[in-house]
Amino acid sequence: MEISSFLKNYVQDSLVQSLTKNLQQLGPASIAVRGLKGSMDAVIAAAVSAGLDSTALYILKDREQAAYFQNDLQNLIGGEVLLYPISYKKPYHYQEVENANVLMRAEIMNRILQKKGGPLHIVTYSEALAEKVISRKSLIATTINLEVGSIIDLNTINNKLQEYGFERTDFVFEAGQFSIRGGILDIFSYAKELPYRLELLGSEIESIRSFDPTTQLSVDQIDHASIIPNIQTTITQESRQSFFDFLAEDTCVWVKDLSDTIEVCQHSFEKASGVYFDKLETSDGTGVISEPSSLFETGKTIEQQILQFNLIQFGNRIYGKVADKLALEAEPQPSFQKNFDLIAEQLGHYHHKQYRCVLAAEAPAQLDRLRSIFEELDPSLEIAALPISLKAGFIDHQLRILCFTDHQLFDRFHKYKTRPQFTKSKALTLKELSTLNVGDFVVHIDYGIGRFAGMEKVRVGEKDQEALRLVYKDDDLLYVSVHSLHKISKYSGKEGVAPAVNKLGGQEWENKKKKAKKKVKEVARDLIELYARRKSAPGFAFDLDGFLQAELESSFLYEDTPDQAKATQEVKDDMMKAHPMDRLICGDVGFGKTEIAIRAAFKCVVNGKQVAILVPTTILAMQHYRTFRERLSEFPVEIEYINRFKTSREIKETLKRTAAGTTNILIGTHRMVSKDIKFKDLGLLIIDEEQKFGVKVKERLKELKVNVDTLTLTATPIPRTLHFSLMGARDLSIISTPPPNRQPVTTEMHTFNDIVIRDAISYELRRGGQVFFVHNRISNIEEVASIVRRMVPEARIAIAHGQMEGSKLEKIMVDFIDGIYDVLVSTNIIESGLDIPNANTIVINQAQMFGLSDLHQLRGRVGRSNRKAFCYLLTPPTTQLSSDAR
Repeated sequence: MEISSFLKNYVQDSLVQSLTKNLQQLGPASIAVRGLKGSMDAVIAAAVSAGLDSTALYILKDREQAAYFQNDLQNLIGGEVLLYPISYKKPYHYQEVENANVLMRAEIMNRILQKKGGPLHIVTYSEALAEKVISRKSLIATTINLEVGSIIDLNTINNKLQEYGFERTDFVFEAGQFSIRGGILDIFSYAKELPYRLELLGSEIESIRSFDPTTQLSVDQIDHASIIPNIQTTITQESRQSFFDFLAEDTCVWVKDLSDTIEVCQHSFEKASGVYFDKLETSDGTGVISEPSSLFETGKTIEQQILQFNLIQFGNRIYGKVADKLALEAEPQPSFQKNFDLIAEQLGHYHHKQYRCVLAAEAPAQLDRLRSIFEELDPSLEIAALPISLKAGFIDHQLRILCFTDHQLFDRFHKYKTRPQFTKSKALTLKELSTLNVGDFVVHIDYGIGRFAGMEKVRVGEKDQEALRLVYKDDDLLYVSVHSLHKISKYSGKEGVAPAVNKLGGQEWENKKKKAKKKVKEVARDLIELYARRKSAPGFAFDLDGFLQAELESSFLYEDTPDQAKATQEVKDDMMKAHPMDRLICGDVGFGKTEIAIRAAFKCVVNGKQVAILVPTTILAMQHYRTFRERLSEFPVEIEYINRFKTSREIKETLKRTAAGTTNILIGTHRMVSKDIKFKDLGLLIIDEEQKFGVKVKERLKELKVNVDTLTLTATPIPRTLHFSLMGARDLSIISTPPPNRQPVTTEMHTFNDIVIRDAISYELRRGGQVFFVHNRISNIEEVASIVRRMVPEARIAIAHGQMEGSKLEKIMVDFIDGIYDVLVSTNIIESGLDIPNANTIVINQAQMFGLSDLHQLRGRVGRSNRKAFCYLLTPPTTQLSSDAR
């Protein structure tokens, strides 16, 4: 079903037409719209906007609600919807500015001023509106407008930009930078995601283009550019005003909860007096705020400011008098607990009552899976597919439309999408070039290894060009134009060992390249022989995916990333071949490798075979057992695990069931490779974090793997494993894209500091999260736990280490996973695979004692949800550390 066809139902609805007509009339009108459920608010807003030619401002309660609403609206109207955020990294630091947010705010204010490109859709929230903005007068005064054909003086522009706080650099790659190279002027304005490049003919602007700063390639040809400085630093208290002063009179304001917006804007930010309110001195001189100052130059209150526009209140609470009330008859999408029969029954019920049944899902693969499931359950169902994601489904009884979302059907996690980020190429980028120091080694693909000797202007024909100066053997010089950066990369070799510099014009570099090519050919020949042997080895060819496989994959809590979907398909394709699979899945911690293993294991079980899962630690065996059991709870699959927590009797019983074939999936540690373990019909072996196992275990695995499909998962592959995969002895799948809206973990290094530790733990507890405190010495772990308890007395603290009695350790870990404890003080037993999305702060004591792989794994225990995560590495002062530890 086309999105336009879906929206047309609402555009033509009498209630929506009545609402649009009221808004088209001049003068402010206050209208209440009641009964909106699920994503109906965005649907109605999109339908109304189709009949209006004015800017719309949508005010939600908080940033998260605003981001979901923006996502829904953007998907429905197909055009651009802007998010107007607060400037600060709130809730993390009131005083710390988020550059990206400042840029988004400036862009929106500039777009309102320019009045170009039709009406705007701006989504915001109460906190963002409470922050004053630069006045319209000041913004106009500090904006530099540049047009094709206009005459400019480079000296004047240079002085003006520096006066406004812009930094002159060789190349621009961040907002607030500019560069002048001959007749080219590059400027990165604070009101645009991409920088501008102006080409001059004498003093006349010949062309203006936006370009990607990482590749230097043009993105768009334009005829006008507005250069805006950092409005956060140039703005003075006197020149601030309300964001509402920027809006045109005919702007339509949609607000979810007007009373909350007024309250937040008037009272919420008294702490940030220097930012949001004028500080008032009291008669006793204490400087305590007695009342917030007026937010606006005009002296109007927030309520008066909002009520001067056409206003639609679309939440549950209506504030003040309204001229008109519209009520819609609807209910939210019910919860089905992944019960497909119940879903089909409900859809059938409404289908027979002449309701149009619509399923909204962004991924075509998901829509195909859903179709195949419902065709099998009830072939008479007529279901239209809406190829977008919506936050929540609804049943509209007035228009007789049932709109269900795929993620709610399967209790899957749904996250809004943020602006796309630009990816960096492997070649030397201008940003990296700016960090090169004179004397650094670089490699030129044609001439070999040389030393970087800075930038220099070189005369080429009639023009000056910027070039890199490279020094080779015998002080020979090579000048490389910045347009040939793709041929140069920074040298990476053994740390602390200087490479031999090549001779220009010599045969040494060519000979090295020839030798490398020869070795590649030898590897290719060996590879062909290896593949021939593997293809001839007998294996089991699994069947094509069935109904159950589609059901399992549809119910995944998160949407598959492109890499995850590709890796899943590659694994399933391998399993369906007649020779044994040997695939390595390499992906960062928390990128979804376990889900691929679950799908492969389930495919194996559906085909009547058993699965063995080998993990390096007892804790991970328990965690995997819980994860597999939760994911496969709806299916008749017997899952068991063995580790040192189990008694000899329990293990014996488990092994008996495994040998008899009643256990479908067996998870275990090194105990799995013992001679007494027998499988009735093993079809798949999954090895998690192979680098943690010793040579003996791997030799035993070779015997197990003869005719069995093998899947290896790792975040930090050892060189041998990676080498085998890269040369093709094993198939390789790489998961490099993080799940949607996964934020990078903020990593900081400190000495052992009571204030830092206390603040880090207290902040995490205040936002309802949990904390790992890693101390890898069992001898004094109790003392460390006491120190933490003294720092944060309100925290519920547990201790875990490998020498504890199995049942006790298991209980502590389960209780921590269930949220009974706030802080887990433990050794590095938590490092592999532990998945607790609510734990988003980790403190690692004596971090210099860990290897790089260990630190990477430990840091991977946090940041596994959409929350911002923090990792604090505690070390002695850096002067006391060895260079390797540093």
